[in-house]
Amino acid sequence: MTMRIRIVLMVLLVVGAFALVYVSAEEEKPVEAEEKESKSQETLAEVIVPSSPIRLEVVLRRVYFDGETSEESIEEEILAMEDFWSKYSGWNLQEMDQGHIVFQKRVNDISPLLKANGYFGVTKEGTLSIFNGKPVEDEVIQSFYQLDLYKLESVKQKQLQQGIRIRTKQQYEEVLETFKPYSRIDMAQ
Repeated sequence: MTMRIRIVLMVLLVVGAFALVYVSAEEEKPVEAEEKESKSQETLAEVIVPSSPIRLEVVLRRVYFDGETSEESIEEEILAMEDFWSKYSGWNLQEMDQGHIVFQKRVNDISPLLKANGYFGVTKEGTLSIFNGKPVEDEVIQSFYQLDLYKLESVKQKQLQQGIRIRTKQQYEEVLETFKPYSRIDMAQ
């Protein structure tokens, strides 16, 4: 359930409680009815505009094109809910509980890790992989598919052994497309 739906439901509950108090108050003494109505309006006002700032831990989760995920944690002090929601309008609400909220956003780019130190290479088993730095067996970040190394030209084999630097999403996609015809499995599956 999205945060906006939760807020609407909470407001509807408060309005419903207010209506219930108002209906039952008509049967009571006029003075008591006015006191209850005043308290209900104060409660409604606190829900919409908090009387004191609310402190939340906000986690911003970014999911990159290459599958990597990064998280950033921020301590927020909320004075107005409207301002808070507009600040995170481009994010999707993932989790929410007492004092903690998680937003997620898909990023149409490769992760900062790949931009900083990512290399395409091939494992000893012949699997096209991305390495953290120059190709080393134990530094695999992500694996793709088995290559038929016998069909692969010697120049391309050497490139993979030395490592093909990744700096952009376009390079990432181009390398995958270049080596796709040499895969041992049918990529259409």
